[in-house]
Formats: sequence, C-alpha cells, structure tokens
Amino acid sequence: MSDELEEAPRTYSGALLAAIAVALLAAIASLIWCFTLGSRMSTAQAELTDTQQQNAKLAADLRETEARLQVTTDELGKSLGLTQKQLDERAQAIIQREQADEQKLESEQKQTAQQVSQVSSAVTNVQSDVGGVKTDLTKTQTDLATTITQLSQVRGDLTNTNSVIARNHDELVLLEHKGDRNYYEFSLSKGQRKPVGTVSMELRKTDQKRNKFTLDIFADDKVYEKKDRNVNEPLQFYSGKDPALYEIVVNNINSRNEISGYLSTPKGAPAPATAQ
Repeated sequence: MSDELEEAPRTYSGALLAAIAVALLAAIASLIWCFTLGSRMSTAQAELTDTQQQNAKLAADLRETEARLQVTTDELGKSLGLTQKQLDERAQAIIQREQADEQKLESEQKQTAQQVSQVSSAVTNVQSDVGGVKTDLTKTQTDLATTITQLSQVRGDLTNTNSVIARNHDELVLLEHKGDRNYYEFSLSKGQRKPVGTVSMELRKTDQKRNKFTLDIFADDKVYEKKDRNVNEPLQFYSGKDPALYEIVVNNINSRNEISGYLSTPKGAPAPATAQ
C-alpha cells in the first residue's frame, strides 16, 4: 500500500514534465512562426512600398504621356483640318471637272448622233439613187440588148457567117458599147485616098441611084478591090501580122462623089498612129 503511494507522485511528476516540455516546444514554435511571419511581413511591406513607388512613377509617366499626346492631338487636329480643307477643295474641283466632262461628252454624243443621222439619211438617199441608177442601167442594158438584136445581120462577102452591122451613127454607138470590136467612122470623096485606122481607102466610083459604089482598100502592101458593092454590105478582108478579119460598111452615098461609113477591126488589132 505504501509502495503505491510512493509511485503516485512520481507518475504525476512525469506527466507534468511532459506537459511543460510540450508547452515549451509550442512556445518555441510560436516564437519561430512569429519571427518568420514578421520577416515575411517586412518583406511584403518593402515590396508593397516599392510597388507603390513604381505605380507613382508610372502614373507620373502616364500623365506626362497624356499631356504630350494631347499636344500632339491638337497639332494633328489643326494639320488634319487644313488637309481636309484642301481635300474638300480638290474634291469639289474634281466634281466640277467631271460634270464639265460629262456635259462635253453629252454634247459630243448629240453632235455625233446628229451626224450619224445625217450620214444615214445621205446613205439612204445615195442607196435610193444607186437603186434608181441600177434600175436605169438595167433598163438601158435591156434596151441595148434589144436594139443590138434588132441590128441588121448581113452575110459578109468573105465568110459564111452573118455580121452585125450598124446602118447609121446611132446604131454604131450601140455596137461600140457592146465592146467586141474597134470602130472608125470615115467620109470619103471620089478619087481621094484616105487613111482610116491602119489601112487606106480610095473611092473609085459611085452610083447613087442604085446605091452602089466601087472601092479600093490598101492594106499590108495589098489592094483589095470591092467593085459594085451595095450600101450596108460588109466588105471583108484580112490584115495584120496575124491576119484578122476587118470589115468596111458604107452606110450612105451622100452625093455622086462621096460616101460615108465605118471600119471595124478586132479588139487585138493594131491601133492607128494618129486618129483620123
């Protein structure tokens, strides 16, 4: 029993010591934490102060920048105001020039339209005239063809084919328009030797009552005598280096001593040196 009483205070003393040790450890830990927290707070306060100083500097720089920007904005505004005025004036000038160009273009288009209308009218008139000319030409050609078919066809004195002859000057003109041969008109008096084309002729005799005559033809150093021939009778002979058929037609015996008519030669025959 006494042993139990002796051990009881010892047990309580150990527990008390343990509690004191724990308290000491806690106090030391609290001191350490407080020191650490204080150090951290000091660092944070220094950082906060530095940040505040930087912010103050940034604010000052910002105010200076804003002031400079305001000055620049004012100057730029003035400059832009002057440029805008110049742009407005130039734009107005361009608009006026464009309006003038449009008016000029419209006027030129109207003038061109009038000229085109006038030209179209003139072309229409010309076309009408050409149409009329074509109609007249067609009629003339038809009349000419009809007249040519009505010309006398007489058998020549050398060939077995009929020759189309002209009986007067008007019919000779029609034959010339036909364009198949060359024609040379002549008048010849009795006893006269006269060049016609590339040949010569001499009237030997006439018989006005019987419409007959005698004619000598000189060609290529030859003489062709056409004796007692009739008016409007083709008198044929060959002449030239490459012999071609020539024809003489006497249309009239104007008096006892004169005849008139024409010489007909091929298109390729030599032309006279001088017109007779």
